[in-house]
Amino acid sequence: MTDRTHPDPNESAPSRSPGAPRPSSPGPVSTIEVRDLLPDRSLLRWEILCVLALSLGAAAVSAVISFVGVLTAPESMADQTASLIRSRAEGRPWLDLSFQLYSVVFALAPVALVVYLLHRTGESARTIGFDVRRSWFDTWSGLVLAALIGCGGLVVYLVSWQLGLTRTIVPSTLDGNWWDTLVLILQALKNGVLEEVIVVGYLLHRLAQMGWSPWKAVLTSSVLRAFYHLYQGVGMFFGNLVMGLVFGWFYLRYGRVMPLVVAHTVIDIVAFVGAVYLIGRIDWLPF
Repeated sequence: MTDRTHPDPNESAPSRSPGAPRPSSPGPVSTIEVRDLLPDRSLLRWEILCVLALSLGAAAVSAVISFVGVLTAPESMADQTASLIRSRAEGRPWLDLSFQLYSVVFALAPVALVVYLLHRTGESARTIGFDVRRSWFDTWSGLVLAALIGCGGLVVYLVSWQLGLTRTIVPSTLDGNWWDTLVLILQALKNGVLEEVIVVGYLLHRLAQMGWSPWKAVLTSSVLRAFYHLYQGVGMFFGNLVMGLVFGWFYLRYGRVMPLVVAHTVIDIVAFVGAVYLIGRIDWLPF
């Protein structure tokens, strides 16, 4: 009987298509190409729909319903407010903190799901660049993107608010507890991870595997991003559409989602924490 523990050196190794990721661990799965592990297009379509229904697709539907309420309200759009982070138990700080931490942790469950789904198809979080292999590149490029998108987003908000196309956004209505800043930072990190991993990394990767052209996938991703921000108003819809196009271009160019996570997190930290200290101190900021 032939001992298969030591393979015959004359036996040819299984072929691997160009561009396919190298197996990350030994074992039977390591000889199977990623494309052989992928379900067919119909199952991939259902996988994407299920992931979005559990995360930002549901948020988009909720935002559309909220926007209908904004349009049918007696007040003008600019006279209405949109609170991004609010107290869950006013006057009871420890209970409020528990709710805030709960909302952060379980909001990230869809991210764990997509990482699991990638592993099921012989891939991993590294496939979409959600790792720390290139921490220096991720950090500086993320900061550059944050500066560009953050400044542009502030201009879009101010102009659209003056035109009555955007609600007055109140980043935080927490009660001034000792943990407020910590919660705001965690919420910003949650937003960065959840949105960029799912709407950019996972969605663009899966749509490419379904045969979509790169820019068709980017446009779809950007429109989805715009819709789940629609509750903020028309101006922020288009602002987030542009943000999605820029982030999609960056992902197509570099194949890494981590710089986008850094950029989004920094933008939200500045918006959440900065606004708390600027409210009432700068007259031209509509908070």
